[in-house]
Amino acid sequence: MYARVVMVMIRQGKTEGTVEIFQDALIPVLREQAGFRGARLLTDANSGKGLMITLWESEAQMRANEASGFFREQLARFAPVLSAPPSAEHYEVSVSV
Repeated sequence: MYARVVMVMIRQGKTEGTVEIFQDALIPVLREQAGFRGARLLTDANSGKGLMITLWESEAQMRANEASGFFREQLARFAPVLSAPPSAEHYEVSVSV
């Protein structure tokens, strides 16, 4: 399994809006993506830091999701609640419980 971890900086007072976009707009369309295995959103309202983690069956499926433009399109939904451009990293999931 593979993970895409997107680091975000959330505007002050916009944590709730970030959660709503993630739950109501992103999760439904992610469920339709080939290889999608799950997602997590971690936020710290005090610092404004957040992590958006998506899990994928294979690295190829994760990369195909990006190459299709889907990833960039979905990140654009968060522009109103973010104070800086997001950055993404990729990982192999070594342990999952």
